[in-house]
Order: sequence, then structure tokens, then C-alpha cells
Amino acid sequence: MSSSIPKVTIAIIGGGLIGPRHAQSVIKNPNATLIALVDPAPHGAQVAAELNTNHYASVEALVKSPHKPQAAIICTPNATHVGIAKELATAGIDILVEKPMSTDIPSGRELIAHTKACGVKLLVGHHRRFNSYISLTKSILTSPDPHTSLGRILAISGLWTTYKPPSYFAPPTEWRQGPTGGVILTNLIHEIDILHHLLGPITRVHAESTPSTRGFPADEGAAIILRFASGAVGTFVVSDATPSPFNFEAGTGENPTIPRAGRDFYRIFGTEASLSVPDMTRFSYDGAREKSWTQVLGEREVGARDLVPFDAQMEHFVALVRGEVEVPMCSAEEGLRALVVCEAVREAMRTGRAVDVGHV
Repeated sequence: MSSSIPKVTIAIIGGGLIGPRHAQSVIKNPNATLIALVDPAPHGAQVAAELNTNHYASVEALVKSPHKPQAAIICTPNATHVGIAKELATAGIDILVEKPMSTDIPSGRELIAHTKACGVKLLVGHHRRFNSYISLTKSILTSPDPHTSLGRILAISGLWTTYKPPSYFAPPTEWRQGPTGGVILTNLIHEIDILHHLLGPITRVHAESTPSTRGFPADEGAAIILRFASGAVGTFVVSDATPSPFNFEAGTGENPTIPRAGRDFYRIFGTEASLSVPDMTRFSYDGAREKSWTQVLGEREVGARDLVPFDAQMEHFVALVRGEVEVPMCSAEEGLRALVVCEAVREAMRTGRAVDVGHV
């Protein structure tokens, strides 16, 4: 990008856990300026001061101020995303909204229609699409090279399992105890988006809930069976109530607040080879006399470089706002598609039946 082009002014909406992480990515980006933080909470002014930026108590106040931004990043509780995004869109401000973009399908559709009517750009914050391990996995799955390809994908097995302490659910984030703050909408939605990104649309799900340990309305976990439009199938276990290193954050080290464990969380099975992620080990019978379980299975690491996904996402967002990129890495429609699957999972958990996934 040319440095002669004015920097994109960006506001952070929400000064809780994720807002300051986004703010640091804005600050580090040479083509962006952090112009304001919006947060009505008592700590909002202090967070803004720590970020050396302007503070406003509401989006309305920001929009009417001399610091109205070109773009904003929504980092507020899940149930507030749609209302805030509509307010920003009405003011002509481009948007990066943290996942889930909405907590129900009708309001998600309303948001898509509203942003289109206002002519603003919307990027859904599924930042893991920018993770170097996911980028490499995607390239392997689409590679025509027989020494790299896995062949036709038959199945995937995935895990997102960890333990969230009581403080995670305590004020001022007690909303996480409720139905919009459980592990399905907060964590599984990331995994569903990555599965869509890697393997295409999910068309059917079945799910059984894990036992409740906290007594909150928020869901704690599930064992899930997936079917993809391609014919591939998958299993996934998600839980935020068990001590475990088998999750995306611990496996990739992308979140500095979570200790890196380096354990795998995806295993992808093809007709020619299988792949373990994020250790990026490819297993195959390449070079063997016969492709058979009686032969020695070769292992080869296909390495990946570490890249901070939030920084890469910010670079993409700035380019999107400037018009240097036309298509968002994760569009509003794709963001809603992940929510549709999560809602199907929750329905399957409630009913004990397989659920066909509807269209966006």
C-alpha cells in the first residue's frame, strides 16, 4: 500500500477483552490510525487513555464528534452486535464485527440487508482464516501435486476443548452465563467457519450435549457429527469445561494469553494421505510398493510460519476500506452461514435428532 494515501481512521467499539487486542493491531498497522474507543463502562476512559486515543461513551456521541471514523471494529457482547452495526452503517462507517455477527438468523439477515442499503463494507471477524496453519492447510487441500495432496477428502476429526474458570463468567461479563454466551456461539462458531473455509458447506448435523457442570443456561459442550455437501463427514468435540491442550489457541499459539501446547486439534483424512494440524504432518504410502495397511506409513512435516492473525486481518480490513480489496475474506453471508450451522447444532442438542442445515 502506498504511504501517500491517508491512513484509515478506525474506532474500537468495546474496551473489554478483545477490543484492546484489535486496538494493538490498528496501532501496529502503518496505514491505520486508532482514532477512538467507545465504551460506556467506568473503565472505558482508562482503557482509552492507555491506548492513547479519544474516549466516547456511545456510538451516537462518536458519530457526532470531530473524531467520526471511516471504519469501526465491534467488540461488544454478542447480543449487541447487530444494533451497533446498524447504527454504524447508517452513519456510513465500514465495519469489522466480531463473531458471531448476530445471535439469531433473522437479525443476521436484517443486518446484511441494512449494510447493503447503506453501501458500507462489512467484514466478519473470523480471524482464523488468516492463521498461517489454516492458510497452509487450505493450500494442501487444494493442491494438484500428488506429493502434497491428500486426494479426495473423506473425513475430518476435530477438537476444541479447554477449561474456562469462574472468573470468565463473572461481572462485568456475566452475560456469558446466558444462552448467547455459551461455547457454541462463542467458540464452535470459529471452528464451523474454518471447516466451511477448508471443506465447503455443512449440510447436516447431529449433536449430543456434554454433562452440565456449572448450572448456567450457557451450553458447555457437545459431541457433533457433521456431513458436508462434498460427501465428506466429520466428528467434532467441543467443551469449555475440561482441562485440555487440544484446542486451536493452545495448538497454534495465536493467543498470547493462552499457553502454547502444540498439540493437534484437526485430523483430515483423504484417499491418498492424511494430515494432522497444526503439527502439519502428512501421512501417506508415497514410495511404498503398495498402498496398504501392511506397509510402513511415511510421515513428512510440511511446516508453517507463525503469523499473528489479528494483524493480518487488520491489513485486509484496511485494504477493504480503501477499496484495494473487493471481496472480504469472510463476508457477512459467510458469517451468517456459520451461525446457521451453530443453530442447527443447538437444535440437535435440544431434540436429539439429526438436523438438516438451511440456506442463508
